[in-house]
Amino acid sequence: MKSLRGFLKFDSESNHSEKPIHLVRGELGEKAAEKHLISQGLIFLMRNFKSKRGEIDLIFRDDDCLVFIEVKTRSSGSWTRPAAAVNAEKKRKLTRAAFDYLTMIKRPQIKMRFDIVEVILAGDQIQEIRHLPVAFNLTKPYRYG
Repeated sequence: MKSLRGFLKFDSESNHSEKPIHLVRGELGEKAAEKHLISQGLIFLMRNFKSKRGEIDLIFRDDDCLVFIEVKTRSSGSWTRPAAAVNAEKKRKLTRAAFDYLTMIKRPQIKMRFDIVEVILAGDQIQEIRHLPVAFNLTKPYRYG
């Protein structure tokens, strides 16, 4: 298991002690997911893209495909898998934010997909990182290309 301490500084200069613990864990999960995906050969493009219609945790490129990543971090004592938190409303927000990103980069003709990365914590240790490619598909009226 990897320790979370390698992903963020836990010192007096850090303002993370002022943040709620769920936000700190979320940031740690995103950093762990980013490192994991890079180690799998994906090319990192952007972190925490925000638009008026939603937010995307991570954006990567996988060969000729743009990959929008939702990261879900939970403690190991949770009853359900973290991906279960990505409900229909969250999928709509991710889809809309992805279209806003595509508009920002001038709407290229490119493949795209939505992945989820689950990060499971046991105390301050990363117990598991699970990448779920193509976690959901676009439905009408959200088809692209």
